[in-house]
Amino acid sequence: MDEKELKKELARLKRLAVEIAGEIHDIVEDTLWVKYTELPILSAKIVEAIKTAETFKEKHNL
Repeated sequence: MDEKELKKELARLKRLAVEIAGEIHDIVEDTLWVKYTELPILSAKIVEAIKTAETFKEKHNL
């Protein structure tokens, strides 16, 4: 992969984390009392997504 492709992949990985954050935001803002049980699952997913992005970033010196 060249640097442009690496940066594009990093952006994709970051976007995945942001999408999960959006799901959390939607639950908190709109359906907290109904969907609060989903928050621990989504929290674990966002932590993993961020770790994946950060590992990729470090591995490729971005």
